[in-house]
Amino acid sequence: QVQLVESGGGSVEAGASLRLSCTPSGGDVYAVDWFRQAPGKERELVAGISWSGLLTIYGDFVEGRFAIWRNKTSDTVLLEMNSLKVDDTAVYYCAADTTYKGADYTSERASEFGFWGQGTQVTVAS
Repeated sequence: QVQLVESGGGSVEAGASLRLSCTPSGGDVYAVDWFRQAPGKERELVAGISWSGLLTIYGDFVEGRFAIWRNKTSDTVLLEMNSLKVDDTAVYYCAADTTYKGADYTSERASEFGFWGQGTQVTVAS
């Protein structure tokens, strides 16, 4: 059974940076995405990365502030978030697809990801 362990959330002031990490265990994972959900809002894609690491996707709101990459040795997926805004406040979830769909594949659809982490809170104060 695949498990995803997230870390790196916290409380920061607007303009600061945070780095989130997602470490899988218990099986192979391929595409990995980060999603977020704020109170009263729908879950949305933050960023995603293919198994090869060559394909990355980002939510429209990111506007170049975030970067996602993966460490192939540990299979950890990292999300660097810079220039954080108050609107970035949310619970951030790592999600993994354990079905191989190609080395350069990921998706913005949450329904394609069968395994999810417990979530990590990111709070940005003005």
